[in-house]
Amino acid sequence: MATTDFGVNHPMAVKHWSADLMKEALKRTYALQFMSKGKDSIIQIKTELNKNAGDRVRFGLRMQLTGDGIAGDGTLEGNEEALSIYTDNVFIDQLRQAVRSEGKMSEQRVPFSVRAEARDGLADWWAARIDAGFFNQLGGSTRESTVYTGMQAATEPDADHVIFHSQAAGSAHANEGQISAGDTFDLSVIDACREQATVGSPNPIRPLRMRGDDYYCMFLHPYQVYDLRTNTTTGQWLDIQKAAMNGGRVLKNPIFTGSLGMYNNVILHESTRVPPGSVSASNASGVAVRRAIFAGAQGGAVAFGRKSGRNTYTWREEMFDYGNQLGVAAGSIWGLKKTVFNGSDFATIVVSTAAASHS
Repeated sequence: MATTDFGVNHPMAVKHWSADLMKEALKRTYALQFMSKGKDSIIQIKTELNKNAGDRVRFGLRMQLTGDGIAGDGTLEGNEEALSIYTDNVFIDQLRQAVRSEGKMSEQRVPFSVRAEARDGLADWWAARIDAGFFNQLGGSTRESTVYTGMQAATEPDADHVIFHSQAAGSAHANEGQISAGDTFDLSVIDACREQATVGSPNPIRPLRMRGDDYYCMFLHPYQVYDLRTNTTTGQWLDIQKAAMNGGRVLKNPIFTGSLGMYNNVILHESTRVPPGSVSASNASGVAVRRAIFAGAQGGAVAFGRKSGRNTYTWREEMFDYGNQLGVAAGSIWGLKKTVFNGSDFATIVVSTAAASHS
């Protein structure tokens, strides 16, 4: 009698399980809601390498013309202004992870499918890697290896795009080492970022444009959120609640999903992946430091290689030891990077504050 068998390595089975991994990883990836191919997203998806060879995408930024121009019948010839175009690169590399069973007898002892658990475990792993790359790149976390920073080295924020918060009115620290335990996150930090983004040097940060309104996003560590919520000073957290969600007009937009609220058109999000200070979780004085991240449009770029993408992972199954052990591997060729032009961060501001555990 002839039978039809779809074994572990059957092409249809592999395709099905690869699709399952994709769906599970997508559901668990927090940073995905801030990525799109358009220019009005925090992370812009670059598609140039999806079908072409290469290990990087180079993209440019044309600066605004700054010359005075020529009035009246003045001579324009010979007084033209040269275009200034700066470039940045996002590199891609392969990243893989695998799970391997001990053997059929080991699998016999448990009431679940090792294959299914491997898929779920790999989905969690991939979601964590993408989210780590998102926060460590935008936060300039140079403490981590490249597998945690989007497959390329992170860079510290430049002097024009970092605030070392001080509670003293009208002042800021010179570096993270000067931050004291009382320099906690409050609304003044958000106002400072908005001012820097709007009129700061060297270039304004373009906001996220949605339904005719402009917004920025800011990511806080839970310790910073606690400091913000429990601040009893007049005009602090209560103002966020009054302005939360802007009357509900944009609740369905993905960048509002799971947000804390909005203040001064800055949408606040909370994540445990907001990175610590540059040297360690504590500064030279022993004060725990976290780097809140303020971001506008095109703050970063992500690219994928051939047969890879935010919706596509490779899926490979192998049998070892004469068919006794099942191995499952998932991989992707990808890279994520903070955008930096001419040595200057393009659309992110890092805010270092004291952020201690309150438990």
